[in-house]
Amino acid sequence: MQSQAQTDGGDPGARRSASRKIAFDTLVVMVAFGTAKAISLIQTFVIARVFGVGSEWDAYVTANRIPELIFTLIAGGALAHAFIPIFGGFLARGDKAGAWRTASHVINTIFLATLAVSVIAFVAAPWLVANVVASGFDEIARQQSVELMRILLLSTLIFSVSGIVMGILQSHNHFLLPALAPIMFDVGILFGVVFLMPVFGVHGIAIGAVIGAALHFGIQVPGLIRFRARWLAKLGWGDPSLWQVIRLMLPRIAGLGVFSFNFIIMNNIASRLGTGSVAALDWGWRLMQIPQTLIGTAMGTVIFPTLAALSAVGDETGKRDAMSGALRFILLATIPSSIGLVVIGRPMISLLERGAFDASASALVFSTLQFFTLGLITHSLLEVIARSFYADKDTLTPLFAALGGAAINLVCSFAFSGVSTAEGAGITRTVAQQLPQLHIFTPPGNVGGLALANSLGVSFEVLVLLFVLRGRWHGVNESAIGSTLLKSLTASLVMAVVLVAVGAAWVTLVPSGGFAMTVAQLAVQVVLGALVFFGVAVLLKMEEIGTLFALIRRSRPAGGRA
Repeated sequence: MQSQAQTDGGDPGARRSASRKIAFDTLVVMVAFGTAKAISLIQTFVIARVFGVGSEWDAYVTANRIPELIFTLIAGGALAHAFIPIFGGFLARGDKAGAWRTASHVINTIFLATLAVSVIAFVAAPWLVANVVASGFDEIARQQSVELMRILLLSTLIFSVSGIVMGILQSHNHFLLPALAPIMFDVGILFGVVFLMPVFGVHGIAIGAVIGAALHFGIQVPGLIRFRARWLAKLGWGDPSLWQVIRLMLPRIAGLGVFSFNFIIMNNIASRLGTGSVAALDWGWRLMQIPQTLIGTAMGTVIFPTLAALSAVGDETGKRDAMSGALRFILLATIPSSIGLVVIGRPMISLLERGAFDASASALVFSTLQFFTLGLITHSLLEVIARSFYADKDTLTPLFAALGGAAINLVCSFAFSGVSTAEGAGITRTVAQQLPQLHIFTPPGNVGGLALANSLGVSFEVLVLLFVLRGRWHGVNESAIGSTLLKSLTASLVMAVVLVAVGAAWVTLVPSGGFAMTVAQLAVQVVLGALVFFGVAVLLKMEEIGTLFALIRRSRPAGGRA
């Protein structure tokens, strides 16, 4: 399993073939992510209809924090970044026995560690809910959170193995089943929402999550059979390769832990802001994550192997061009998406109401979404910038940047959660009230301030890492990035004016028609907004537009093959 840079050499045909393969893999990942998000949206509609922004969904969101943290710290993305290079190294040397031996040792050790921590969390669940993640809950909400947490811990155990299996298949350059696995997880949750929730209430969603975790693992089993996986019932704590994986994991684990810790603190603060605040924070995050996953995560997943290969052969120019190209694509896609979410976010959220959200609940969710939109840009950029450091085998610098971002996040979280009476917020609110029918902007008070704090923290992290990378790589093509930033912002602002005008005209000319008319309004705004954005971008001669269309043409199968 040689690096792409090594296998390509100077052969233009090989480079074109590699580009087609990257384009096809990107399409597979984006379609899979899009399908998973579509299923997640169906869940969102059903859950919103039943629970809205209320105490039961508060309890579920809170219950999931600790299981998520355990998975993130022990068996999450940190393990994949550490495991794949070691396992792939054995495959490259033709040592399949060593590869499966190391895989077995990693699986057994990680599962045992996850089991031990999960048992502790199961026993300590009442204390964790009352003192760590939701100290502001009343006794009924705390007890419900404890019950849900204990169910969700079962899914964490399954994911501790399934996550490693994803790395095994990806090391064999097989991406289809790992891409389908998240879809199966969402299918399990959807099953819980549709069939179990009417019987078990919110507990049915937690049971569905466990079923989804089992499906996440099960869909990948055929891949293990195909590659003739061999499992050994040994811990292998004397295996140097096992400890090499663990050493590579530690800095990344710390970085992921900082991110998760931030959300636990935000959850704790939100639990003190009144019923529905925790759920509103979660709804805003979930809605922002849809475009962020499709744009930032997909691009980061695809570009990382290229960056690692270029780093391995010392091609600094190639790394710089690949990274800056990825960042320019992200800016091209996320800036209009962010501004569009701010303008049409309120009617979009109203689709979730359908008897579940009232006007005040919709305003609460919108206040988090609009301040998470800055995070849509910065979180997406971070997906590529952080991987640029991992490609150079540097996991410490991103950790230090994450610590700085976390400090900003925490300070701003406490400060912004109480700014609703500040003079500046009062002025902003007065301006917003002059546009009662458009509902474009809500001041960053209370739970919306938590979303803004998160976005500012990640923005700091991105700027610091980009500054360091600029020094190491002797530039990051900053002039090209700056040009894309300005042109994307200009085209997006023109698009926003059109969206606001269409929204105002719609409210004036079209009588309120409930769900169907809101969908029609959003469809018209999205289509016109996209046409305006791309039209202005072409007028501004953005070369990324031409590159994007050329990439789409090149990614089409030639002769019936991808």
